[in-house]
Amino acid sequence: MLIVTAKMPKRKLSLGVAAAALLCCCAIALNFGQAIDREASASALPNPKGVRSNQDRVDYLSAYGWQVSGEPVATQELLIPEEMDDSYTEYLALQNGQGFDLQKYAGKRVKRYTYEVLNYPTGETGVQANLLICKNTVVGGEVLSPRLDGFLHGLAMP
Repeated sequence: MLIVTAKMPKRKLSLGVAAAALLCCCAIALNFGQAIDREASASALPNPKGVRSNQDRVDYLSAYGWQVSGEPVATQELLIPEEMDDSYTEYLALQNGQGFDLQKYAGKRVKRYTYEVLNYPTGETGVQANLLICKNTVVGGEVLSPRLDGFLHGLAMP
């Protein structure tokens, strides 16, 4: 066992303790500010639960800034595959980036509601927004252009 002792004047010791305390306070304040930012951004997202009616779906998309047709242009029942191969990698990453975990719904039936987007920022027409709903909960969604050279991105307005 090794014991090391050092002699320090009380002035230097109290200055070091004060500097360490100030450093800790700054770190706590910065961390607290980041926690508030995370909570604010999380609360800014619409609640995916309790989406029962057509109006709820339209309101959900409106919370992202989208103006959509009053009624869906298509409604389909889909089966999420039990096992997802590599062809799903990008799509799962897109959904995970929005906080949706489709793998939790593997093997389950969902409904996909497709709405026409009326206010896409580029002015492009024919853009669609999809919502995947399972038991009144949004479990996925995307905005896309059905054109051959189209795009696909999350629900957030670009």
